[in-house]
Amino acid sequence: MENLQSFAPLLLMFVVVYMFMIRPQMKRQKQEKSFAKELKKGDKVITKSGLHGKILELYDDGTCVIESGAGKMKYERSAISMEMSAKLNAPPVTKK
Repeated sequence: MENLQSFAPLLLMFVVVYMFMIRPQMKRQKQEKSFAKELKKGDKVITKSGLHGKILELYDDGTCVIESGAGKMKYERSAISMEMSAKLNAPPVTKK
């Protein structure tokens, strides 16, 4: 019984770390993977480095061609920012 009580704080700390750090990170990775799979030609996107453009081609090897003001460039799908692209494609908010 005493051994169990000495491990209780350690076990509780692991549960808290899992619930507040590990689990949300896993959920975010799953969302980003799903976002990258759902990209299609014509989508307006922003890369994590800040490049704005439109998707011209999608390839099975996980890359895509993005057209921007600088021309056409090939990027990994994982380089496209899910959050910034979602804000770019969100409908404008009208003030009343």
